[in-house]
Amino acid sequence: MASTSRSSAPAVPFPRAPARIPAGPWARWYENTLGWAVSGGPPVELLTGLRFDVLELPADAGAAVLRRAAPTGPVALSGRRMRLLVAAGCAEELPGLLDWLEWGGVALGLSALGAGGRMSAPPPPGRVGSRGAAVWLRPPVPGREVEPTLPALAPFGRGTGAGRGTGPDLVRLLDTMATECHRARLLRANARAHAQAHTHAHTYEYAACEYSAD
Repeated sequence: MASTSRSSAPAVPFPRAPARIPAGPWARWYENTLGWAVSGGPPVELLTGLRFDVLELPADAGAAVLRRAAPTGPVALSGRRMRLLVAAGCAEELPGLLDWLEWGGVALGLSALGAGGRMSAPPPPGRVGSRGAAVWLRPPVPGREVEPTLPALAPFGRGTGAGRGTGPDLVRLLDTMATECHRARLLRANARAHAQAHTHAHTYEYAACEYSAD
């Protein structure tokens, strides 16, 4: 009897490492125009902890902060989170400063990005990104060093960022941020309670109508 040959299984190619896609003109703008470090991308990301750190808070609280604290460094919006650029090294000071300001242990929704962190890069001013992409609310200014404009821990007797620029004092800004985060959280809780009460009232009215119809 003739022997039958067994068909060999089709070869499965080994997965290849994804190719590194050039970051493109956005990355070049950040690197060449501003001198900021970026990741490969896409999406393009800005490396924190080198030229700046980032304080992040809910967007509704951030809008109130911007109304109260006129001078800030660059500010970006990404979805429902607002990101304020602050002096490098400030991120690690956040827990201790919140404790000192008597906000420690309160659920504020405040977070920080420092050394080793990344934030999504908004399109440069005048460029349009994809739907839902981060955007600059207060963009960085080309040709100007970012450090003097950033909120920082002011030396004793000094009132501006790093003691040499026009940025606000980090402690005052952080106190404003914590206050507005707490206020926004209470407003959201009140809005949810009002919506639930409204829903329960309609449910009770509907049930009463059904009972009377019977």
